[in-house]
Amino acid sequence: MSDTQDPRSPGFDIRAVNQTVIAEYRATGGALEKTLPGSRLVLLTTTGRRSGREHTTPLGYVTDGPSDTPAGKDQPGAEDQPGGGNGQADRHGRIIVFASNMAAPGHPDWYRNLTANPKVTVELGTDRFPAVASTATGADRERLYQALVETMPGIRGHQEQVEREIPVVVLTALR
Repeated sequence: MSDTQDPRSPGFDIRAVNQTVIAEYRATGGALEKTLPGSRLVLLTTTGRRSGREHTTPLGYVTDGPSDTPAGKDQPGAEDQPGGGNGQADRHGRIIVFASNMAAPGHPDWYRNLTANPKVTVELGTDRFPAVASTATGADRERLYQALVETMPGIRGHQEQVEREIPVVVLTALR
């Protein structure tokens, strides 16, 4: 949404924006040309920790493939490779997202939901698959955080703006 107002401005409705992005993402198989051209997004569906209802959130991401694939780099030709099982882990590696909440003081709802129930659904392009979420720690968190910042420079200053450690979340496809 190139003409979208600043998310921190009064009256900004992130839920309405997310619903528009989700609808376009699903209609185009992830090719966002109207709402967020050039964005690299994944849809993450969590189960509400209180409501038990599903909630879907569009998030920027990087991949962390097999040990010979550096974080933040997609595997060349991954779309064309057949996978074993459901194929998702082989095709995409681990999917890494950042629980910044636009540098808000508290964790986003989607993160609080997955800490209560780490079984999630991931939509990446036209692929939809179950995954399990975990929070990276230590050196792994730092490495993955650096890959996120390199890919999405707009999040670079988020960690410095808050007192909490912003979680780096690893989504691993279930077989």
